[in-house]
Amino acid sequence: MSELTVKPAIELISMLRQGSISSVELAEEHLREIDRLDPVLHAFADIDPQRVLEAARRADHLRVHSSQSLDDMPLLGLPISVKSSIATAGYRCETGTVLNRGFIPKEDAVAVACLRQAGVIILGTTNCPEFLMAYETDNLLYGATANPWSLQHSAGGSSGGESSAIAAGLSAGGIGSDSGGSVREPAHFTGICALKPTSGRISTAGHTLPCVGPFSTLGALGPMARTMRDVSLFFQILAATGEINLSHPSRLHSVNAEHLRSRPIGVLEDDGLAPVSSETRLAVRSAAQALRERGFEVKPFRSTHLEAARKLWRTFFIRCGYMLLAPQIAGHERQLSATFRYFLEVARDEPVLTAEELLFAWTQSDQIRTSLLKELSEFTAVLTPVSSIPAFRHGEREWTVEAQQLEYFDAMRFTQWFNLLGAPAAVLPVGRSVDGLPIGVQVASYLHQDEVVLAVAELLDRDFGYHPPPIAISTAG
Repeated sequence: MSELTVKPAIELISMLRQGSISSVELAEEHLREIDRLDPVLHAFADIDPQRVLEAARRADHLRVHSSQSLDDMPLLGLPISVKSSIATAGYRCETGTVLNRGFIPKEDAVAVACLRQAGVIILGTTNCPEFLMAYETDNLLYGATANPWSLQHSAGGSSGGESSAIAAGLSAGGIGSDSGGSVREPAHFTGICALKPTSGRISTAGHTLPCVGPFSTLGALGPMARTMRDVSLFFQILAATGEINLSHPSRLHSVNAEHLRSRPIGVLEDDGLAPVSSETRLAVRSAAQALRERGFEVKPFRSTHLEAARKLWRTFFIRCGYMLLAPQIAGHERQLSATFRYFLEVARDEPVLTAEELLFAWTQSDQIRTSLLKELSEFTAVLTPVSSIPAFRHGEREWTVEAQQLEYFDAMRFTQWFNLLGAPAAVLPVGRSVDGLPIGVQVASYLHQDEVVLAVAELLDRDFGYHPPPIAISTAG
């Protein structure tokens, strides 16, 4: 059995440094797995095997013949992928829409350039829903991305191609984007790890849908990988691109055990309004118990501001999002995917957003942020579900959970709160559904506590963590 491509990125980096495998050999292994599995997963939007192998040969030559230290290239030879909404020079970055068919940027996004400087080999760009406005990855260019745990189920969205590729061992890790849970929900669906950082900790420059206006807070680029240690490594590198602001400089800071245990861990199993599945509730409880056994004080977290935060997120993401996209889609309705048309139906059911209402929502969001962040600051971190449900079947839009009907924008509310706040939130796999699908748990905190979130999530990842889906383990010979 070949298990090389499902190893942690950190372990692959160690193998490359020790010379137990070459960059070319590692790239070839990933290309073989892509050739074997991508025809059924539809994880990639663009890939160029020849370019990948040329980059791998350069990495091997540099490792052997460079007269300079390679300390500034900690990811040298590691094959990764990039969501196709993040500019990657020479690769198709169409943001899942035929309206951008064939678009190939000439320059990298800042985050992509940072990873290239660290030595990565970019395998290609990965699939996403049209204009990113969905929790499922499906479009008219590359079809629906399947979950490697069950091809009948979604890999999530909007970073679904990334999550499917990483979970199945087609990529050692990568970066996605997140305005409402778009790296965290796919990680939850496919059993991998991800971080939505504090807004500004990783540069969003070069995202093909600019993170401006409300999306300057809602939107973030975040690392995705099979382990939280890998996610932490990618974050440490990508944080160098962060935007320094007056309220808090973008810089890394260390976290020790005493600091982590100086406040309790908060636990929120549901918000009292949206139901969650019994397996989801069990996963949150299991994570809380694991931290309790590690010596953390654990207590319930409740807030009276969560529903207001969700409604504000909906105003910005759905109503403002529609207003921002309307000029691009005008006259092209027949060229839009069913997934994006569903978003349009939801948006058009809402009243047109007036300038007065937008101003009120912006003012109210500052007030809600202040109150909710103050509540969060009383805890080291808070554990919550990622979604009310595990991965859903392709095309599903509502479910019955605990005898209540639940529409999918509402089912994903647990991630949306932290986009409204601009606060850090990570996801790692903890449990399984009755159907054997992964269930993740979210670890979140207040602004700029990314390192705290990562440290708590790493502890949990030691107790639970990634398991390769059966499809990812190929039979040799």
